[in-house]
Amino acid sequence: MAPHVGFDTEQIREKAKKDLLYLLEGVRGKKNLVIEQSLAGPLGIIVKASTLRDYGVDSFFFLENKNADTSQRNVVFIARGECGRQAKAIAEQMKRLQRESHTGHDFHIFWVPRRTKVSEKLLEEAGVLGDATIWDLPIYFFPLERDVLSLELDDSFQDLYLAKDPTPTFLLARALMGIQQKHGLFPRMIGKGDHAKRVSELLVRMRQELLAGENAQEADKVGLSPSTTSESVIIIDREIDFVTPLLTQLTYEGLIDEVFGIQNNQTDVDSTIVGAPPGAVQSTAAAAAATSTNAQSRKRKVQLDSSDKMFDQLRDTNFAIVGGLLNKVARRLRNDYESRHNTKTTAELKDFVQKLPGYQAEQQSLKVHTGLAEEIMKYTRTEQFTKLLEVQQNLAAGADPSTQFDAIEELVARDAPLPQVLRLLCIYSCISGGIKTKEFDLFKRLILQGYGHQHLLTLQNLERLQLILSRSSPLASMIPMTGSANTTGTKTNYTYLRKQLRLIVDEVNEHDPNDIAYVYSGYAPLSIRLVQCILQKQYLLSITRGNGVTSPAGGAAGAGQGWKGFDDAVKHARGQTFDEVQKGEDKAVKARALLSGGGDKKTVFVVFVGGISFSEIAALRFIARKEEGRRNIVICTTSIISGNKMMEVAIEKGAFGRETGQAATA
Repeated sequence: MAPHVGFDTEQIREKAKKDLLYLLEGVRGKKNLVIEQSLAGPLGIIVKASTLRDYGVDSFFFLENKNADTSQRNVVFIARGECGRQAKAIAEQMKRLQRESHTGHDFHIFWVPRRTKVSEKLLEEAGVLGDATIWDLPIYFFPLERDVLSLELDDSFQDLYLAKDPTPTFLLARALMGIQQKHGLFPRMIGKGDHAKRVSELLVRMRQELLAGENAQEADKVGLSPSTTSESVIIIDREIDFVTPLLTQLTYEGLIDEVFGIQNNQTDVDSTIVGAPPGAVQSTAAAAAATSTNAQSRKRKVQLDSSDKMFDQLRDTNFAIVGGLLNKVARRLRNDYESRHNTKTTAELKDFVQKLPGYQAEQQSLKVHTGLAEEIMKYTRTEQFTKLLEVQQNLAAGADPSTQFDAIEELVARDAPLPQVLRLLCIYSCISGGIKTKEFDLFKRLILQGYGHQHLLTLQNLERLQLILSRSSPLASMIPMTGSANTTGTKTNYTYLRKQLRLIVDEVNEHDPNDIAYVYSGYAPLSIRLVQCILQKQYLLSITRGNGVTSPAGGAAGAGQGWKGFDDAVKHARGQTFDEVQKGEDKAVKARALLSGGGDKKTVFVVFVGGISFSEIAALRFIARKEEGRRNIVICTTSIISGNKMMEVAIEKGAFGRETGQAATA
C-alpha cells in the first residue's frame, strides 16, 4: 500500500474517532457512559455528544462524581490506564452499581491509551476484574488545532519535574512512533534537554523492537524507512526554559488563559460578560456536566479554536492591537448591514439574504470577543498588573534583582495573588542562579506570614522543581554564571544566552511584527530561539552578530545542519544536546521516494516535553508563516501550560489549624 503523502492532523482525529465508535458499536444496545473528567474535554475535540448518542449512549456521567445510575444494563467506563486512582474509582462504581441494581450489568472498560498491569491488578484485588470486558483505546495525540497535537496530560509537568515519573516521555514517544509508522522515520532528530534525549532514545528503541518483533507485519517494517514528507523532529525539554511560561503572556489567547483559563480549546466565562449561549452542538464534556450538576448555570463555555474565524485572526496578536482590530470588524459589519438599504434589484436582495447567516454568526462572535477583551482590559489596567509586568520585564532584561526587591515586598503587602508573587520569585531565581541567602530567608518569611504557614510545603515543592533555590543550596551552585564555561549543560545560563541569542529586542512593532519577541512585548522566548537556531539560522545570525533586524527567512538548509553555528550557545542551556540522523535500507528508501513522489513542502515536527504555552505557540506560528514557502510546522506537546498551572502544581491546598479553629468556635 502506498504511504500517505503529507501530514494532516485531521487524519489523527478521524482515526481516534473511528477507534472510539468501533468499540462503542461493539457494546450492543443502549449504554451509560462514565468518563474520567480530565478525558471528557479531549474526547469532545474528537467526537460530539450527539454522535455518541447515535451509537447508543443514553446518559453521560463523570467518574469522579460517583453518580452513575442503574438505568441501563450496559455501563461503559472510559479512563486513563496509567493512573491507579482511576482503576480504584471504577472498581468502587462497579461494586456500587452491582449492589443497587436489581438486574445484572454488563461492564466495559476502555483504557486510554492502553491497559496497564497496575490497573488490572487493582481491579483484580477489588474482585471485579472478571465482571468487566476490557479494551485498549489507543488515542495518544488529541488534535487541538490543524497545527497543534497534544497528549492533554494535565499532570505531565508535575509527573516529570516533581514526582520524577517518566510516563509522559514514554507516551509521547509512543505517539511520535505512531506518526513514524504511518509516514516514515523522521530523517533527523534534533533536540535539547534530558527528557528530550530520553524521548529520542525511546523512539530508537521502539523502532528496533518493531523490526525485531516476530509478529511485526512486513508493511510496518517497510514503512520504517526515512520519510520523504517529514524534514525533521525538533524535541525541546521544558526544563531548559522555565522562565518563558512563568512570564505573563501578552498575546490575546495567552491573556485569555491568564485571566479565565483555557482547557481543551474551551474557557468558562460568566454569561454577563459574553452573553447567553446560542443553540449549539453539545460537547461530550458539556453533556456529562449537564447530567452531574447545574450549579454553574451562569457560566458559559466559549469555544476557542479556528472554527471561530474572528478568534483565529486575533489569537496570536499582541493584546495591545486587539481593540483596534475589533473596532475595524464592528465598522465593517455595520456597513455591510446598512448596504441592505441600497439594494435595488431582487438579485441584490437575494444575495444579501444569503449572506445574512454569516453576518449574524460574525456579530455573535464579535459580541463574545468584545466582552472578553473588555474584561481582560480591566485586569491589565490595574496598578497590580502594571507592577507585576514591570518587575517581570526588568528581571528578564537583566536588571539587578535586588532593585526589584521592594516592588515584590510591596505586592506581598498588598495581598497580591500568591501564584503571581511566586512566579516573580521563580523568575528571579531561574535567571539569577538562585536567590541570595539573606533575601531568600526574608522572602520565605514574607510568604509564610502573608499567606499561611502551610506554604512551607509550597516552597519545598518549588525547591524540588528547582524553580526557587537559595544560593546556598547545592543545586543552585550548578547554575553556570558568566565566565564559568566548565559547568555548561547543568543549568540554563540566561545571563550568557540573553546576549548570545538576543533574547531582548528593544524596538518591537506589535502591529507588523518582525521578530518573535512581539509575543512578550520585547522578550524573545528562549525555547523558540533554540528552534530558530535550527530553522532560521541566517536570520538569527544576522540579529546576533549586530547586522540589525532583517526579514526572518532563514537559509533553506535549516534543519539539515542541526545546531551548526550555535553549538557554543546551546551548551549554556540545561541538559543534553543531540542531533541524530535516521537511515533505512537503500531499497526501502528508494521505494518510498518513488511511491510518494517529491517536490512538496516537508513537515517539521516541533515537540515540547513538559508542556508549551499559548505565547510560544504564537511565536512558532510566526516562524511558520515566514517559512511557509519551504516547510510546514506541526507542534506536538504533552500539554498546554502557563505560569499559573505551574504554580498550581506546587501550591499546598490545605491549611494548618483550620479544623481546630472551627472546633474552638463551636
